Amino acid sequence: MNPTDNASRDLLRKIPQVNDLAAAALADDETTGLPRQVVLDATRRVVERLRETILSGSTGSLSPSEFETESLAGKVREEARRAMKPRMVKVINASGVILHTNLGRSPLSIRALEAVVRTSRGYCNLEYRLDEGTRGSRQDHLESLLCALTGAEAAVVVNNNAAAVLLVVSALAKGREVIVSRGQLVEIGDSFRLPDIMSQGGARLIEVGTTNRTRLEDFSNAIGPETALIMNIHKSNFKMVGYTEDVPLSELVELGRQHFIPVAEDLGSGSLVDLEPFGLEGEHTAGASIAQGADLVTFSGDKLLGGPQAGLIVGTAEYVEEIRRHPLARAVRSDKMAVAALEATLREYLEPDSALESLPALRMLSEPAEKVKRRANKLKRALGGSDSDSLSCEVVPETSRAGGGTLPTAEIPTFCLSVSSKRVSAAELEIALRGREPAVVCRVHEDRLLFDLRTVSDDEINELAAAIAALA
Repeated sequence: MNPTDNASRDLLRKIPQVNDLAAAALADDETTGLPRQVVLDATRRVVERLRETILSGSTGSLSPSEFETESLAGKVREEARRAMKPRMVKVINASGVILHTNLGRSPLSIRALEAVVRTSRGYCNLEYRLDEGTRGSRQDHLESLLCALTGAEAAVVVNNNAAAVLLVVSALAKGREVIVSRGQLVEIGDSFRLPDIMSQGGARLIEVGTTNRTRLEDFSNAIGPETALIMNIHKSNFKMVGYTEDVPLSELVELGRQHFIPVAEDLGSGSLVDLEPFGLEGEHTAGASIAQGADLVTFSGDKLLGGPQAGLIVGTAEYVEEIRRHPLARAVRSDKMAVAALEATLREYLEPDSALESLPALRMLSEPAEKVKRRANKLKRALGGSDSDSLSCEVVPETSRAGGGTLPTAEIPTFCLSVSSKRVSAAELEIALRGREPAVVCRVHEDRLLFDLRTVSDDEINELAAAIAALA
């Protein structure tokens, strides 16, 4: 409809003024506690949508009551309440992806959560030495723990592992050369590529070898007067098979020592415990890298470590001190909540056996499939059996994934509750689950919902059962 039409102009005149409509919305008890500015913004959005409907010619769907102030005020209140709802909400992860990047990776342990609350509700000694009454460093809370757990001489923690790599390169190789195997130039999450991170650190990247095969002599031949660093990058988010060859870290370390060049290893995900006893191969620990002589090792805090987002740098005191004093170190430092959570997480590792139970990520990675099956059956019982008039449920064997760019080929045996509806498609049900509070994320396979109980804790069973029952 032409906006200059008389009918359109008449409808536009019926829309209340923004201030009048906002005042009407605020006069209702339902808006108590809603900020005036939020209600005003909501009013503008409601009015603008109504104007757009009129100007588009879709007036046939509008009834006279929709122009009444009270009717529009109700829409404003609903819009304002929606705007005030937190954007970050709890999600029940029934996808079976343990370190789900989009869902926040590692859940924190109880002790880590308690540490965050304890040190964040008021003041804390983040950078204050209480015994001396002098200024300290936030690294003081973490360095000795990391050294004890990895065997390193010194350590620095920053806000993520990409920042750790950037800081290492900036501090040790700016304006000079870093030698890396061509087959290790990986792309990490959200299209960030390691070569780009290194170039931002001001280093010139020297690629050696081929995509699938790199030998020690390739590194040796590339060393020159401008070589500042040799990097070994662990392929944590993919695996190369077939006609391949890599240079062992120990050989790179020996080559570096012959030429007085430091060797840094980026583990990416990184771990403090050996996961092979649980059938998870392909990840060696940060301590193993230090034991092989790496001068520096970088890894993440919120992946296999099971803590908050952080980038951990451990290694020899000489190089760590250079990194600590670099101006960029302040720009990428961790905040007090991450420091508190990480300290508590690292303390869990002082008792490795109990850490496998107390750290959620480690527990999910190592839990026997039969224990997961018992939880799946518990969920089924909470739903009242196997079938209802509208839903069909059964416990089925499946496979979980580590996620988070770790253990890319690991297939972790698990059990899922498979749910199908006799009236609604699985795709529609999955959308409904994502819109709940708490939201539920699961898998869809052959028009069935798969709820993987490996990533669902015991205390989430009742909530998940309520969400599934509501689908009926």
